[in-house]
Amino acid sequence: MTRNRDIPSLSAEAAALARSLLIHEDAAVLAFNKPSGMASQGGGGVGQSLDDLLWAFAKSNGKRPRLVHRLDLGTSGVIIAARTQPAAAFLSAAFAGRDTQKTYLALVKGKIPQAEHGVIDAALVKVEEGGRPRMILAREGRKGAQSARTGWKILARNGDQALMQLSPETGRMHQIRVHLMSLGCPILGDGLYGEGQATGARVMLHAARLEVPHPEGGTLALEAPVPDDFRQAAARAGVQAGL
Repeated sequence: MTRNRDIPSLSAEAAALARSLLIHEDAAVLAFNKPSGMASQGGGGVGQSLDDLLWAFAKSNGKRPRLVHRLDLGTSGVIIAARTQPAAAFLSAAFAGRDTQKTYLALVKGKIPQAEHGVIDAALVKVEEGGRPRMILAREGRKGAQSARTGWKILARNGDQALMQLSPETGRMHQIRVHLMSLGCPILGDGLYGEGQATGARVMLHAARLEVPHPEGGTLALEAPVPDDFRQAAARAGVQAGL
């Protein structure tokens, strides 16, 4: 929660954009359908971020919502922010304690598994290559390695392409992207772990559903519609029947 700060000037267009992305709003939580290409947070030469747009929901005293998790730049879909400090602490603890259920959709290409479902259990470690951080599979006992598990299910397949549903049990950086690369079928459009724009205009990964405990009790189930570019890419791959 950002407290007692001057509220930056936000254009009417930016405020309208923030509102257009909103898929849920209550006294404690805001949820958005983040488009691909919009950064979750600013910095590093990033243009307007979703974090910047949260000023559209600031109170007159300068307090504003705070993101409690992140999505990669190219990933679209559900992302949430807390409106109060207690809600931020509660939701951050829920993510850290793995009390959330995340469901992603991905378009992949390569050696599609013959099985219809499974779990990838492979630890990851962050490395720097050319000044750019990325994750790689970690050998047993490697310093800095983090456990990582991702459940997967084939929703539709066509030759060497497929639509997959992913359920990450942990929340490591780039986890789904690295795990699918390790499975032999990287995500379309993934320039870091796949073939990049030779297969897609962006990383074809969408955070479709998120279930989280609500700070005021109960469970909040949020869904983000599949964006047009994802649906069109699925049609070109011949796996649109899974959507």
